[in-house]
Amino acid sequence: MALSTKGPLLVVEDDGLIRMDLADTLQDFGYRVLEAANADEAWAILLETDISALITDIDMPGSMDGLELARRVCGHWPNRRIIVISGRYNPDPAKLPADATFLTKPVSETELFEALSAFGLMA
Repeated sequence: MALSTKGPLLVVEDDGLIRMDLADTLQDFGYRVLEAANADEAWAILLETDISALITDIDMPGSMDGLELARRVCGHWPNRRIIVISGRYNPDPAKLPADATFLTKPVSETELFEALSAFGLMA
């Protein structure tokens, strides 16, 4: 499946304030944004919606964490861009899907914009 640069970005974060802040920042950049509170909710959205990129926290409640979600997305949609974020973990790069970007929380607007720009995802 080809990369969609027109689809929304999906932000997956269990902390509502952090999720809202990320979504607001991305919307300020001009992106359309979908939100999910955990990986299970995100997976349901992914099965129904064509997205340009996934931005996911690692540590979340539910049947899978953000790393497992990222691996599943990479397996089903290998051209989807993935940004993994965490304030608690610094994962071994070998555990990240190929071409995924890792950012440490708190994520700055500059880091987020640079990561999306590196993917060629301009709003």
